[in-house]
Amino acid sequence: MNTDFFIDLLHQVKEFENSEAYKPHSTLEDFRLWINDQKYRKESPTKLFKNEQHQVSFTENEICKQVLLLGRYSKQLIRKGLNDFPELANEEFTYLYRLKDEPNLTKIQLIERNGHEKQTGTQIIKRLLEYGLIEEKNDIEDKRSKRLNITRKGEDYFHRSVEKVNLTSRILAGKLDNKEKAELLELLKKLNDFHSHIYDQYKNSELSQISELVK
Repeated sequence: MNTDFFIDLLHQVKEFENSEAYKPHSTLEDFRLWINDQKYRKESPTKLFKNEQHQVSFTENEICKQVLLLGRYSKQLIRKGLNDFPELANEEFTYLYRLKDEPNLTKIQLIERNGHEKQTGTQIIKRLLEYGLIEEKNDIEDKRSKRLNITRKGEDYFHRSVEKVNLTSRILAGKLDNKEKAELLELLKKLNDFHSHIYDQYKNSELSQISELVK
């Protein structure tokens, strides 16, 4: 082991101390996790495939990686932002907010608006009903369907949680300037429109059939 190793290690420690991950009481384990995260960020998701002689697209695989990471980070941040509202901390707040925006939806409409599978959405609605944040009534025209609306308690949760949700949203947008935010929003809407079409029209299709849509 030579001197260069220790010099490089000290540089890494200094970089860690200047990062957002560093806290006054950071431990060796915190430093190790940060090192691992830095290495993962620098690794291309195509490296493994190339080593195995598979043909891949760097850009598309990198988009996939970044979307997955952002999804994980956003879930953690939302849970932290809604810490005072444990009943909303998972996907519940998106359902409550959707009903505030679009009252009187059927269960299946609410589930589809949130892009979930029926089983997942049904469980979220069930929890919101148990918490007393929403209520269900029989559909006047279709007795087999239920219409959902926010209760008075749900209205209270909505108004009290708005500030935390807005703060979480601002943090999620990071340090992008207004122009970058607008450009990102436009691209995300375009991408979500594409996947919304798949969700609506090709939900039960094979991946090979769906892949024809991107040619």
